[in-house]
Amino acid sequence: MSLRFLPNKLTPRALWVAVAAAAALVLVAVALMVGLGSRPDPGGPAEQALADVAKAQSEAKDGKGRYGSFWLAGGDRSLEGLAHPLRTDGVSDLRTIECTDGWVAAARLGQDVYVRSSVRDQVVRAGSGDIPRPGCITPEAVDAMLADLGAGPEVPAPAESAFARPEGASAYRPSYHITPRENWMNDPQRPFWLDGQWHYYYLYNSGYPGENGTEWYHLTSTDLVHWKDEGVAIEKYKNGLGDIETGSAVVDHGNSAGFGKDAVIAVMTQQDEGVQRQSLFYSTDKGYSFKAYDGNPVMDNPGEQHWRDPKIIRDEANNQWVMALAEGGKIGLYASSNLKEWRYLSGFEREGLGVLECPELFQLDVDGDPAKRTWVLAASANGAEEGKSTGVAYWTGAWDGTRFTPSEEKHQWLDDGSDFYAAVTWDDPRLTESQRMGSRHAIAWLNNWAYARKLPTEDWHGGADTVVRDIRLKTVSGRPTLVSTPTNALKSLEGGTVTVEDRKLTPDGTAELPAPDGGAYRLDLTLERAAGDDGSEAKVELLADNGVFATVGYDFDSETAFVSRDGAAKETAGLAPDYGTVRRAESAPREGRVQLTIYVDYSSVEVFVNGGEKTLTSLAFPAGAPKGLKALTEDGTLTLKSFSYTPMAAAS
Repeated sequence: MSLRFLPNKLTPRALWVAVAAAAALVLVAVALMVGLGSRPDPGGPAEQALADVAKAQSEAKDGKGRYGSFWLAGGDRSLEGLAHPLRTDGVSDLRTIECTDGWVAAARLGQDVYVRSSVRDQVVRAGSGDIPRPGCITPEAVDAMLADLGAGPEVPAPAESAFARPEGASAYRPSYHITPRENWMNDPQRPFWLDGQWHYYYLYNSGYPGENGTEWYHLTSTDLVHWKDEGVAIEKYKNGLGDIETGSAVVDHGNSAGFGKDAVIAVMTQQDEGVQRQSLFYSTDKGYSFKAYDGNPVMDNPGEQHWRDPKIIRDEANNQWVMALAEGGKIGLYASSNLKEWRYLSGFEREGLGVLECPELFQLDVDGDPAKRTWVLAASANGAEEGKSTGVAYWTGAWDGTRFTPSEEKHQWLDDGSDFYAAVTWDDPRLTESQRMGSRHAIAWLNNWAYARKLPTEDWHGGADTVVRDIRLKTVSGRPTLVSTPTNALKSLEGGTVTVEDRKLTPDGTAELPAPDGGAYRLDLTLERAAGDDGSEAKVELLADNGVFATVGYDFDSETAFVSRDGAAKETAGLAPDYGTVRRAESAPREGRVQLTIYVDYSSVEVFVNGGEKTLTSLAFPAGAPKGLKALTEDGTLTLKSFSYTPMAAAS
């Protein structure tokens, strides 16, 4: 602001006052400009769409007695069913989440996301300040909605020291996958949220290899990426019924078991002299320590050899707890009102999958549409009859409170790699119902019983856990399919990304690409068989001092992604007859292109194909120190449209 119009004769004090006043005007003008920048143009597409949401929510509440959810890109049109079609012209995405007392909506316009809620008749830009919300919608639910629209909270970059190899770390020790400090680990136990953090347990044998039996080892986390070691929570061989094996823990909010409101109730298999029974342990200190129930076992063995791995969910629609139990080639389904006394409901039996283990029963919305809410029944199984390894098979269908009825007889596989087993899934209770039914988390044991006890690790045994994934049901090739993506919180471990574009791949592997530094990183590839290309198979060879230790690729002729580890460390030679088998997953190109996201972590490779429509997870042990990579074709040429390398920091 110019001062040239001030009078010629001013005292120093008057001049100071005038300057201060002018500065204040400048600050006011700047504040007004910032304020205007925090909202879209009045009457613009985002404001119009959000105004239409507000009108529809009022109509839904008045006419149907409840608010509705909506997601333009996610397939949810529930609000339109309760009110009227929404105007979405000009916005790239629009979403609203709701609860009993109100709603929050967001519209994406270009690079910005604008938000409105039932609490305040005002549109604000995400990131410009606190977003008003009704008390029944948590901040985490709003953050998750914004993340879905590409406006999640910024994640600070990891410290530079987090990318350095910890002193004393063995060659195969992962940086960002869960492993025990020492001894043995196997099956994960489903996490639960309580008292501001996730509580997670895995099976642990402190006496391995000289001693048998497992117990529950406890970790806590606020983001499912960074974990705090809490030690053993349930010890083995303490109540005369044997060791502590796989089961599940639930938070008993309604005190149905009689151990107190919000007591943690864990029901798991105990095995003594080869007999498997189900026992109950309870915690009144939020899951840090447990006591054995005096009435154990709560389910005595009826004479079955395989009778284990109880997974419990709350079936609110039928006012009951439901248990899925692995019973050889059958999944038994049971119900209880108090978590202590269980009655048999029905059985789901399948042949050709070996002995089933670690069952799961849960709901998800197909394509994000609550009108297509579907049940999923899953179990760890043996795919040898289909030319596969062990893995997690699943069926989609209906649950009526007594029986699961599959929509088709044929199962699908959650992962097509060698080492994805004993998976557990869970939702986030802080989210709204539509969000919880849209996706849930999953984690699995990254190992295989064919060679689990022979791995070339010395400071610990039993492999690792996969990264936490987000799974959802999406229609793929005409059938509801579980699609997996790495959970968003993994971004907190990412360093700076280096990207190159339009590289021609040839058999000599001379394409210039960013070279990974170390053995923990993420790769993102977009492959294409462009005009003039005459190749079929593109591949990325992961290198170590003594050569290739794993290969990830895609074959355009067979439309399959694959992982090979035939060049793995010499210590793994002879681990199992099919250790070197190439594992493949069918996934057709999308508009002529294929996307691969690859997570490498010193002794494992996790591949997400075409946005996670297929995944391939395998252990892979380098012979010597990691030494970069090479991208090439088997023959002919193919096009690498883009290639990104992102280093990954340690998770603890």
